[in-house]
Amino acid sequence: MSNSKVVYEGWMVRYGRRKIGRSYIHMRYFVLETRLLAYYKKKPQDKVPIKTLLIDGNCRVEDRGLKTHHGHMVYVLSVYNKKEQYNRITMAAFNIQEALIWKEKIESVIDQYQDSQVSYGNKYISFEYKSGMDNGRTASSSDRESQFSAAEDEYGSQRSLSRRTTIGKGPPDSVFDWTKEIDSDLANQNSNNQAFSRKYWRLLQCQNGLRIFEELVEVDFLPKSCSRAMKAVGVVEATCEEIFELVMSMDATRFEWDCSFQYGSLVEEVDGHTAIIYHSLQLDWFPMLVWPRDLCYVRYWRRNDDGSYVVLFRSREHENCGPQPGFVRAHIESGGFNISPMKPRNGRPRTQVQHLMQIDLKGWGVGYISSFQQHCLLQMLNCVAGLREYFSQTDNRTAAPRIPVMVNMTSVSNSSKRSHKLNSSSVHRSPSLDQIHAENKNGALMDEYSDEDEDQVFDQETLSSSIEIEDKRTADNEEPQDQIDLSIFSGNLRRDHHDKARDCWTLSVGSNFRVRSKQFCYDKSKVPAGKHLMELVAVDWFKDTKRMDHVARRRGCAAQVASDKGLFSIVFNLQVPGSTHYSMVFYFVTAKLEPGSLLQRFVDGDDEFRNSRLKLIPSVPKGSWIVRQSVGSTPCLLGKAVDCNYIRGPKYLEIDVDIGSSTVANGVLGLVIGVITTLVVDMAFLVQANAADELPERLIGAVRVSHIELSSAIVPVLDSDTT
Repeated sequence: MSNSKVVYEGWMVRYGRRKIGRSYIHMRYFVLETRLLAYYKKKPQDKVPIKTLLIDGNCRVEDRGLKTHHGHMVYVLSVYNKKEQYNRITMAAFNIQEALIWKEKIESVIDQYQDSQVSYGNKYISFEYKSGMDNGRTASSSDRESQFSAAEDEYGSQRSLSRRTTIGKGPPDSVFDWTKEIDSDLANQNSNNQAFSRKYWRLLQCQNGLRIFEELVEVDFLPKSCSRAMKAVGVVEATCEEIFELVMSMDATRFEWDCSFQYGSLVEEVDGHTAIIYHSLQLDWFPMLVWPRDLCYVRYWRRNDDGSYVVLFRSREHENCGPQPGFVRAHIESGGFNISPMKPRNGRPRTQVQHLMQIDLKGWGVGYISSFQQHCLLQMLNCVAGLREYFSQTDNRTAAPRIPVMVNMTSVSNSSKRSHKLNSSSVHRSPSLDQIHAENKNGALMDEYSDEDEDQVFDQETLSSSIEIEDKRTADNEEPQDQIDLSIFSGNLRRDHHDKARDCWTLSVGSNFRVRSKQFCYDKSKVPAGKHLMELVAVDWFKDTKRMDHVARRRGCAAQVASDKGLFSIVFNLQVPGSTHYSMVFYFVTAKLEPGSLLQRFVDGDDEFRNSRLKLIPSVPKGSWIVRQSVGSTPCLLGKAVDCNYIRGPKYLEIDVDIGSSTVANGVLGLVIGVITTLVVDMAFLVQANAADELPERLIGAVRVSHIELSSAIVPVLDSDTT
């Protein structure tokens, strides 16, 4: 690192495209100094940076908008020098707030050098947007024309440089910007009637805390089946950026605030501000009689200088998004969101959200059944209330927006439908909710530690499966290599994998639990857990008049059998207090511990380290509402919540978990124990990963216990001597 002052630093995404056109991302540590922008593989400690860019008055910051990588959206900035246009650094962030901070910091450094040019007799002149597509709009920070290819005096005769701009050139010609009020005279002069005024609205009703407006202006160029424009206006206690990111996402989180959403995906990414979107609707107006609707539309967005965001929709046809079997293709004449900041109240951010929609739902009866059109339109507009309630009831606002990438949807002629059925994989159909959840869970981001940020080239198969390769590489470091013979182990609680089985246990798959991803240190993201590190070989269900400690000393138990075979065991002894003491004991076995792994450090570490890392993730898939709410599914550091006693044997580690040591846990236990025969409980055990080199988190193991009977517990015979 140089001796100049550090202005700003932190982890960002290194974004780019390979020679074959596929995008890639790397997590890199960026440092902005008073004369230099550089990035490193890791936090710099007098190390040589991967790449640097000298900052002076000739530099620009180009806002490249949203880019999609494996379904995840990142906000991309490109920094370059106008005299060396091919020497540039492209960086991105998972949330737009961080991207804006970097943009502001870099521009402030550039401004310092431009201010020093006053001695040449020219002051810095702010950029003013004068595009022919302006339609009277003021300039915004996301739709100004880039000066990248503009003719400029290379030798400094024009010292006053234009302000850093974006690559967006405004919305496409077909997309009307309803957020700008246009003079009536201009509307009358416009021959194609696309600029008619939206200033005349009347309050139609108030619903769910929203004001619903209807446009008063009649238009004669639209079909009778097309509704009047309607908009919902509400106030959401969240920042504009938080709302914008949620509106742009098309993943499973949309089900939590948009009741009309069924499925959405990206058809084509035109540029950083414009994309083609496929969107199927879930409308509840006599769904048994009315065919579902879907949409294919242009989505354009920008950020205005006042901090507000505009998202515009308009339907269009696309060769890869033809009409789908079982759907009626609706048409959006105009629509979108206007997200504007308001003054905070009681220290909380407030944002006004306007959602406008003018849509033709098509179909034979739409023009004759007005209630259908209005009911469906109100259902779609009601998502503003969903946004308000979503933010009022959740603190999780850090998830990166995600939109699944669409497969080819080219429509098929009627003559080829029969043969098309034989190859149904080439036709897109709206997937089920479970499929969408699974798709979103499989989108873990890749962190490649390669020296060649620009020039790595892989074949297509390698690129498409890069995430899985990364996960497998991590798994190979800790997973047992030898197959374990499960037939040699036994416990008194039987194993049964059938759904309706009672008083038994079975394995719970890793995808039932979310753990810290490889990028958790940077974006706090979590992903479904993969394969377990250890094998659950047996479960014992004990009872006695006193607490049962160190059960692994019992002769013939799974831990002793594993030790005789040269295997290593971790034994979890969950101790349930009461007039009769119960213990449920889980035996996890592996062939060996990988030296230097997090699991090995946990096993051989001291109790303080173990207490700070041992984590339990509970879940109640089946049970009463009050029990499910009481137990929850939040990960818990066992060593900090209850008393844990660690017993290290030659070939095992036993962890005795005294649930009765916590007043809160004891209260929940008292509720659970009375209805235990009606419950199905999942539990996952893992060692918490805190450092980047420990990620992603891996489960030691997971178990599902179903409808346990207290009467089936047995009294163990424990040897007095330890093994």
